[in-house]
Amino acid sequence: MFQVMRFAIEEVNNSTTLLPNVSLGYEIFDQCTDTKDFPSVFNFISKNGSIKPKEKLNYQPKVIALTGPYGSTSTIAIAPLITMDVIPLVNYGASSYALSNKLQYPSFIRTIPSNKNLIEMIIHIIRWFGWNWVAFLGSQDDYSEDGLKIFNKYISKNGICLAYQEAFSQRANYSLTFKKIDMLNINVIVVFAVPQYASKIIKAAIANNIRDKVWIASETWAMNQQLPREPGIGKIGKVIGITERLLTLPGFDEFIYKERGILKAYSTDSDVQSESKTCNQDCDYCTSLTAEEIINENPTFSFAIYAAIYTIARALHNVLQCDMNECYKNITVKPYMLLQQMKKLDFPLNGRQVKYDDNGDPTISFAVVLWNTETNPPRFEMVGTYDTYPEITFTINNSRLPWHNSGSVPFSNCSVECKEGFSREPDGYHSCCFLCKKCPRNSYVNYSWDPYTCSPCAESEWSDEGSTTCKNRSVVYLEVTEIQSIIVMASATCLIILLIAMFCLFAHNYNTPVVKSAGGSMCFLMLTCLIMSTISVFFFFGKPSTVFCILRNVAFAFFFTVFLSCMAVRSFQIVCIFKMAAKFPNIHNLWVKHNGQWLFVGFFSVIHLISCILWMTVSTPKPSRDSSTFKDLTIVSCEIGNTATVSVVVFIGWFLGFLCLLFSYMGRDLPKNYNEAKSITFSLILYNVSWIVYFTAYLILKSKYIQLVNAITQLSSIYGILFSYFIPKSYIIIFHPQKNTAAYFQTSIQNYTQ
Repeated sequence: MFQVMRFAIEEVNNSTTLLPNVSLGYEIFDQCTDTKDFPSVFNFISKNGSIKPKEKLNYQPKVIALTGPYGSTSTIAIAPLITMDVIPLVNYGASSYALSNKLQYPSFIRTIPSNKNLIEMIIHIIRWFGWNWVAFLGSQDDYSEDGLKIFNKYISKNGICLAYQEAFSQRANYSLTFKKIDMLNINVIVVFAVPQYASKIIKAAIANNIRDKVWIASETWAMNQQLPREPGIGKIGKVIGITERLLTLPGFDEFIYKERGILKAYSTDSDVQSESKTCNQDCDYCTSLTAEEIINENPTFSFAIYAAIYTIARALHNVLQCDMNECYKNITVKPYMLLQQMKKLDFPLNGRQVKYDDNGDPTISFAVVLWNTETNPPRFEMVGTYDTYPEITFTINNSRLPWHNSGSVPFSNCSVECKEGFSREPDGYHSCCFLCKKCPRNSYVNYSWDPYTCSPCAESEWSDEGSTTCKNRSVVYLEVTEIQSIIVMASATCLIILLIAMFCLFAHNYNTPVVKSAGGSMCFLMLTCLIMSTISVFFFFGKPSTVFCILRNVAFAFFFTVFLSCMAVRSFQIVCIFKMAAKFPNIHNLWVKHNGQWLFVGFFSVIHLISCILWMTVSTPKPSRDSSTFKDLTIVSCEIGNTATVSVVVFIGWFLGFLCLLFSYMGRDLPKNYNEAKSITFSLILYNVSWIVYFTAYLILKSKYIQLVNAITQLSSIYGILFSYFIPKSYIIIFHPQKNTAAYFQTSIQNYTQ
């Protein structure tokens, strides 16, 4: 890592375009422990051996920028001292997301992704393979604790469950941990730890004979050079690592070979070796390393260090207002001036774009690497990528992952995913553990919204059992254009024409005995009521509305009941004339004197009108939608309304019909011209049978055609009366005028009295 820094500084100093005629110098301190960092930090931020933080922006510390240290814990320990004076701290090895907080660390910038980016990448991998039952292993330090905190925050939004977590200490019981992981059937283990702990975890897994797991390695140990060489590493399963995309630096190997050659030449001269030829370092061990050992070291942080040096150099280039040939060296460079320029940087570096967001975090260019431990030496094979510049992209080449489980992706889920149309029923503490329950009819499960609930379909929708969506119901009603509707409406039209024709015929022959025997002036009311009742049939067709429902049901009930009251009083009047006049002359005189027949009709008409008004007031007949009979249809019809009020209305009509039958039966032996028992009996039997058939069909038949049956029932009631009561009288008027004379009727009466 030190040699990468030296390599970058030498490149900058040898550049003719970046900081021309300006050379970078540096001081470097070995980071032994967190507490021993402080003497070096105080040295860096001092001015002539003293620290004056109160001078703020005018303060000129010993250095204008710092890079390092490696590790989140060390960085968090010293960062407040450095950022207090707004000295840029360009870090290459601290990924804790807490350092992105600019209120606490205003001058912190890093060239490696934060733990937030790293955790997002891990979650991308887990979701890519459909896993949701994972373990998280780390250590007791800021790096692991920060990663675990972010991991817990993000997995709840992605349907992933943390089945087990452990933060290892120095005296950890690795064996017990792996027993728990096996007991919980966890096959995916995220190891988010610093290298020394990651190494212990993997070695413990080998020692405990852990087999066929998937290990997701965080950036700190994904490119570890020693672990892939451990005996038995292939048995523990597949190791998938996350690392920076760019790991090699052009010219670095040549630089190391050249530097090692020079150092070897100097090492033969003891006098030269005593001089500080190692760039301010007293590192005896460093000189003993070969070029191959340095080149083959873990390259994870190479580009991060390289980018950190170039970030400082580019910012200084801008502060000094450098052009291609020279810089303004008379400018006093303050740390805050350098920080301002760093925030604006956006430049390419070895194929990567170096730029920083508002939190001082860089663009992301991750690689997913697979440890191929079957080769000698082991290889790191790139199987996937994750970039955030110029846009967010993530992909994994599944064909390059030779899984241990017969080539199929290992299973690491608490429960087998439910089949389509099945909702999850929680089974235990974790949301990933569940039973599957098939959604009933007219409900559906939306996995992206709520996989635990079978949501009911809207009234206008339907679904079969085990559905994931609802379909729109077809709304059906008696269309005007249907052939059945046209036939019924044509029949109603013919009936109205016949009734109007009879009305005119009876009006033209008003003073004839046949018309008088039919009811005289009352027969015109009867025909009018039948015409109005027939008109109500037309409102059974087309889309129902409240007005249509009233006109089809209430209007028919009222006018037909008025007609029945006329029929009843007409039957009673004939019986009264022939049988009661002689026996009860006083009652007959009162009936004639006070127009008893009109009082009777008026009384029942008012009573029935009040009943109809109550019917409409208590529960107005209105359109109803039946969505329960057929799974995919909504039948629009008219609801009858309140049962009690409807019963009163129906009872009055049936009561008057009963009176008609009673009086016609009493006059069964009257003269033929006045004997209407057969016609009334026939018409009322047809009326009752028709409505009995309708109500039976209403209880049994559930379709839009029940409305058609209702319309036919009304027509048949009217047609029955027309053909049994009015048509015979019209026939006599038209074809047998000789029978429509007073003499003929007198003869019939005389024969009856004799």
